Amino acid sequence: MSPFARPAPRRGHLSEHAQLLQCVQGIQERSVRAVPWEPDTVGIPDAGSDSALARINDVAFYANARDEVTALAGVCADLLRLHRPEEQDEPGGHHCLGCRLPWPCTTFGELSRLLG
Repeated sequence: MSPFARPAPRRGHLSEHAQLLQCVQGIQERSVRAVPWEPDTVGIPDAGSDSALARINDVAFYANARDEVTALAGVCADLLRLHRPEEQDEPGGHHCLGCRLPWPCTTFGELSRLLG
């Protein structure tokens, strides 16, 4: 079982759902504040490299990485806000607020596996 899929620990500690959401929100915040990367600020092959295509691909990757990481973190945060344990469930029953499957739902399980 993923470490993010266990029940909430003792009082005063964040649930694993809250921990994963906090992690994703941290990634999102750091990527928004990050300075855009430029060819002279990252470790890409120099202009004299044998592979001009590798240099072009690296520059394209780094040029778009900040925006892409921000967008992906936003999607993950939105999914985690939707797929969370329902708090007013009957005793002993835990369901996902978003999809009504038993908690932890498959969406949360996959996010936890991929991000954990």
